[in-house]
Amino acid sequence: MRARIVLCCAEGGTNKQVAAELGIASGAVNRWRARFIAQRLDGLQDEPRSGRAPSILLDQVEDVVVATLESTPGGDTHWSSAAMAQRTGLSKSTIGRIWKKFDLKPHLQDAFKLSTDPQFIAKVVDVVGLYHNPPEKAVVLCVDEKAQIQALDRSQPVLPMMPGMPERRTHD
Repeated sequence: MRARIVLCCAEGGTNKQVAAELGIASGAVNRWRARFIAQRLDGLQDEPRSGRAPSILLDQVEDVVVATLESTPGGDTHWSSAAMAQRTGLSKSTIGRIWKKFDLKPHLQDAFKLSTDPQFIAKVVDVVGLYHNPPEKAVVLCVDEKAQIQALDRSQPVLPMMPGMPERRTHD
């Protein structure tokens, strides 16, 4: 916006004309024009702002993100905000904000299974065909395995959690 103000001013418009063209207050145009005249391009840089400096350093944020993605806490399956807060010395709410900013959800897991059956595609076509075009007077029943039984050994490697994507494990 500052550069657009200077460009419009360079074309010879008055402060009111430039302000009307850009839809801003004429005082803002006056302020930026004066700074540009006095300091040239350096005048377009932001001046130091008031307020408290950030209390969480980038190194601390990086530590939380890397630990979340690449490690697990002791014998637990995933990080909780309390466990990560204890590890890093930050508050639970700070951990939550960092996870939200980087779209990390360590409590979520997704399941997948790759079939090794050579006739898998033909079987899928047959089953889906029953649902889409069932025979006349037919009843189609679906019987599923118990999904909540924890497998001790996995048939496929665990796919790690990434920003925006939960950790994925096979369901068997």
